[in-house]
Amino acid sequence: MSQTFEVEIYGQRYAVRGEADQAYVVGLARQVDEQMRTLAAGMKAATPTKVAVLTALNLAHELHQARKLQQENAESVEKLAEGLLESIEETLGGSR
Repeated sequence: MSQTFEVEIYGQRYAVRGEADQAYVVGLARQVDEQMRTLAAGMKAATPTKVAVLTALNLAHELHQARKLQQENAESVEKLAEGLLESIEETLGGSR
């Protein structure tokens, strides 16, 4: 069921409509707000648009790094499973 509620990010209120849990979306908005404020604190000319774009780039970087780590972990698990299968096959083949 779709619902509408408001969140505040960087001093602006936004109406959000969707099926996600309100507490979850409010938490995401809080995270974006914190990142924007942190970035703005370190900038001399911090226009809202510039801060928003830099925050989006930071979040995109974090997402990319998380996906890369997930892929590396999946590859490690696959190699480990292959090694275990080979070991089992050798053990079973050697005991016959």
